[in-house]
Amino acid sequence: MPRAPLFQRATVTRTVHETADARTFVLAPREGSFTYRAGQFVTFRVQIDGEELLRSYSMSSAPETDSELMTTVKRVPGGRVSNWLIDNVTAGDEVEVTEPKGIFCLQETDVPLLGFCGGSGITPIISLAKSALSNTDRTVRLLCADRDKPSMIFERALAELVEKYPDRLSVVRHLDADSGFLDDAAVKAFVGADGNADCYICGPEPFMDLVESAFPGPGRVFVERFGTPASTEPAGEEVEGTVTIFLGRKKISVSRREGETLLESARRGGLAPPFSCESGTCATCIAKLEEGTATMRVNDALTQDEIDDGYILTCQGVPDSGSTVVRYE
Repeated sequence: MPRAPLFQRATVTRTVHETADARTFVLAPREGSFTYRAGQFVTFRVQIDGEELLRSYSMSSAPETDSELMTTVKRVPGGRVSNWLIDNVTAGDEVEVTEPKGIFCLQETDVPLLGFCGGSGITPIISLAKSALSNTDRTVRLLCADRDKPSMIFERALAELVEKYPDRLSVVRHLDADSGFLDDAAVKAFVGADGNADCYICGPEPFMDLVESAFPGPGRVFVERFGTPASTEPAGEEVEGTVTIFLGRKKISVSRREGETLLESARRGGLAPPFSCESGTCATCIAKLEEGTATMRVNDALTQDEIDDGYILTCQGVPDSGSTVVRYE
């Protein structure tokens, strides 16, 4: 049964220095192994200077090929959690994480897989590649864009995969320092005759926008976004209806405002519900809709079965009309 993310403790059994700015954390959940799919992520909960912060990071492992659960984190300017993890967490430490979530997963098909990754966006892409190569007969082609050679993550791991699957896997490394930034022409040249492939994209927002707009199709495009809140219109005037929200033992009811999300209503009512990305990706803000209806602006986290069972991303859910009741579990 779907449920709100529940944090549990996991031991960091070892760390891998992928580059000067990237670490892989190998995790052993205290309550046994996690069940997950390639391309999914876990959300970390950390305390920094007395403040609780949540951030989501993709697995670089794949359940079909790796006996250990691995997530890879890259240092970024202003990245409070990623930088803290890299500077402070080492083998033997315990961290708090959710069970894996996310829908950036392989689709059942036999068409080629094209992976486009920028920087640390390679993390879910290598997970997907491992799974596709191990479990299917699909060809896999990856275009990995990095700042320069020292910043290339998983250089050895990808070389080993190419050696293992020479007829099915090819990897192109694009270095900005040598060739300038990736452009429309380079994307189309890489795609070539594989326009009917499934295209998976992860990386910085401008990189993903470029690849998504340049991909000629007619294949499907799947994009993984973290930390980029979807653009929304400011909440409007009060309209007929109320929003009632249960969080633990607390209950609040506020008037409904045009365009206001359930998460925003909860905050306006004085609650502090869980959230992280605010972009419809991480599922940290999941709750159950007990009365009324709401429309999600973006949903890159919940499956259709979860939606059918009444679950909703409160950072994206806007009540449609009348009275709405939501419960965080």
